Amino acid sequence: MALHLGDTAPDFEQNSSAGEIRFHEWAGDSWVVLFSHPADFTPVCTTELGLTARLKPEFDRRNVKAIALSVDPVERHSAWIRDIEETQRTVVDFPIIADADRKVAVLYDMIHPNQSDTATVRSLFIIDPKKKVRLMLTYPMSTGRNFTEVLRVIDALQLTDGYTVATPGNWHDGDDVIIPLSVQDEALIRQKYPKGYQAPKPYLRLTPQPNR
Repeated sequence: MALHLGDTAPDFEQNSSAGEIRFHEWAGDSWVVLFSHPADFTPVCTTELGLTARLKPEFDRRNVKAIALSVDPVERHSAWIRDIEETQRTVVDFPIIADADRKVAVLYDMIHPNQSDTATVRSLFIIDPKKKVRLMLTYPMSTGRNFTEVLRVIDALQLTDGYTVATPGNWHDGDDVIIPLSVQDEALIRQKYPKGYQAPKPYLRLTPQPNR
């Protein structure tokens, strides 16, 4: 069954480069970025995992744990990690799930037969501390992911969870945000958005980011 936004992320137990993972237990109260790659010892994946490792301070600041996955066994993961650390000049300190039986890949619909019958495509899921799926991205095997966009979306999700706002296109932390159409009472608007707002159209109301 396909996953949808708002669904509970399926729990699983699977081996990894960091030992046995019980996913929900491992995630704890953190946000999670779960992402798959087609195979170990491949060039695009090597750059992606190196980038993820170098972004650890940014993930930590946002209370995010990263966890990767491919259908290769632990032994290949361990050898490949040495290559990643050498070529990308970083330390891989997040788990890589060894999904040799494709159990997790099936749960998260990571195998797309028109791409490959066995390898996972570049799926990425952002999962919140309540274990709800908040974002799903799927990239083709030939295209590396934009992890700057992943961080941007996490910032937006965490902001909109804390405040009654929405974020416009290309929003980045510190930019103006949108007052949702569900908020119409003017007294409530003055209370919730004390910095005021501009309304180029009645349905488009922009206000400064509330936690800035």
